[in-house]
Amino acid sequence: MAMFRIGCAVWGYKDWVGDLFPPGSKSADFLSLYSRRLTTAEGNTTFYATPRSEIVRRWAAETPETFRFCFKLPREVSHEGPLATKLKITREFVERMAPLGERLGPFFLQLPPGYRGDKIEDLERWISAWPSEYQLAVEVRHEDWYTEPHESALINLLHQYNAGKVIMDVRPLDAGPLPGADFDLQAARDRKPDVPMHPLRSSEIALVRYIGHPTPELNGPLLDDWAKRVAQWLADGTEVYFFCHCPDERQSPGLCREFQRRLERMSDIPRLPWDELDTGMQQATLF
Repeated sequence: MAMFRIGCAVWGYKDWVGDLFPPGSKSADFLSLYSRRLTTAEGNTTFYATPRSEIVRRWAAETPETFRFCFKLPREVSHEGPLATKLKITREFVERMAPLGERLGPFFLQLPPGYRGDKIEDLERWISAWPSEYQLAVEVRHEDWYTEPHESALINLLHQYNAGKVIMDVRPLDAGPLPGADFDLQAARDRKPDVPMHPLRSSEIALVRYIGHPTPELNGPLLDDWAKRVAQWLADGTEVYFFCHCPDERQSPGLCREFQRRLERMSDIPRLPWDELDTGMQQATLF
């Protein structure tokens, strides 16, 4: 099984038709097509609503066994009071997603900006009850967690329960706005947490959320740095999930492809399924 997987924040985006998806693709086919080109996806929709059982079964039927979903815990777990009071809701959510079986990558808990470092006992009570057969990663957004002693305490806690740390890299958005762009880059930056990028690992898994700049060349140096880091992590035995976001969502798959190619030069990882498909199509046109 591959130790490295890469994907986007969503799997269905109509403007990917003609790029990630073949021309003429229908929205009903987006998940099937996506899962045969990239290898993982963030399941951000579950933060807002838990899918019905039949939808979960359909997701399983539409995706290959090698694909991994990384679902976000519902906001009623992470954003509505102490975590320790949400154990029943947590179990019910995991049970709902369980039919996906081996297609389940790490679930991730995104804590709100107001969840401070002094709440670590609440976090431990919740993590200690997490079903150990499922992987888990935690994203923190309050500045406490990026200073001592809270940062070390968090890493030690996650390591104790074999939970990963979600690392968000928003540095590309600090490069400045794009003249004439049809979206507001500053607004996109303002929607992301203002947290430092501390690439710390806590267990055998790591989730990276890379928020890329819409100007491709501005991402190059940071993608190179990440490729070196991830190559070392893979060599150390860490399983890495790398997610590429972009304020211009049309460019997110291309960011994935660029990073994959950089990493392939530094680490022995399988080729991206998207590249394999493209190679096959190009060969077919020769005959």
